Amino acid sequence: MYPALAVAGAVRRLYPQAKLFFVGARGDMARGLVERSDVTFDRYDEVLAGPVHGIPRIGQAISAVKIAAGVLQSLALALRLRPEVLFLTGGWVGVPMALACWLLRRPIVIYVPDIEPGLMLKVIGRRFARVIAATTDATAAFYPGRRVEVTGYPLRPEILQADRATALEALRLDPRRRTLLVFGGSRGSRSINTTVSAIAPQLLADGTQILHISGQLDWPQVEAAHAQLSPAEREHYHIFPFLPDIGQAFAAADLVISRAGAATLAEYPQLGLPAILVPYPHAWRYQKVNADYLVERGAAIRLDDERLATDLLPTVRALLADEERLSAMRRASEALRQPNGAENIARLLARTAGHAAG
Repeated sequence: MYPALAVAGAVRRLYPQAKLFFVGARGDMARGLVERSDVTFDRYDEVLAGPVHGIPRIGQAISAVKIAAGVLQSLALALRLRPEVLFLTGGWVGVPMALACWLLRRPIVIYVPDIEPGLMLKVIGRRFARVIAATTDATAAFYPGRRVEVTGYPLRPEILQADRATALEALRLDPRRRTLLVFGGSRGSRSINTTVSAIAPQLLADGTQILHISGQLDWPQVEAAHAQLSPAEREHYHIFPFLPDIGQAFAAADLVISRAGAATLAEYPQLGLPAILVPYPHAWRYQKVNADYLVERGAAIRLDDERLATDLLPTVRALLADEERLSAMRRASEALRQPNGAENIARLLARTAGHAAG
């Protein structure tokens, strides 16, 4: 959703005369995010869709019925709206909308945020898409013989505008201390949250300050562990269930511990942020591939989930004590910076629709 909204915002800025129609899957979270975004769409519609991979057979059968109905709904929408190009970033809605636009010979552009595409983007990219936009050149290996353009990741404005001095002041952090950011995404990461809560006293004793964004699910446990610390320790251990402006946290940090979702490929390089990446272990290998891409380029260290309890503390201590290595990781991360992903994709969409892209 965030890449889609960032691209929509860029289309609005570059092509104010363009009409933007958003189609979501009925019952998903898209409507709320669209309504809260600062992008104005000409209309919002929903069609039926559902997952087909990694669920029981009965669920697949129900999804098949929903998708069939969704294709008919999508055909009706496409006939009424007559889009010049369909842009997809993933999600269940992609299947019925892609089939409808393909049947009507409307060009399709997909964006692959992770290095390795998910099943839906893989199928649509190989069979229906006119062009595939990608965060990095490594994605081309998954689309042999297809047109892949490296555009970079569509970053949100708060990431692009983040500033370290402003962030330190806004978050009330001590500029004389190293800042360790712990971030598990909006819902959080239980293994990361639990491990960091356990090792926080040792890190604080080293003179490190911690900025810990727990996510909503583990907030009560993180808050309880924080309450057990002394007042002096709590002064330098800042906890939040959620930060609206995550760009400030990235800008303020000297090192981040996080999962390895697609956004890490762009958000950390944008701010030159060295990372310890802990790929989510209970899914396909997307996050491991993302983490390895940054590790191979010297911008991150990969630490698998089962090693957190034993290896996280010494790894953090070794990095924060080694300014030369941190600086090298920072430079390696900055070398991967591609700040214009949203604008690049917006221009690609204009070209694909047959308009001059300035």
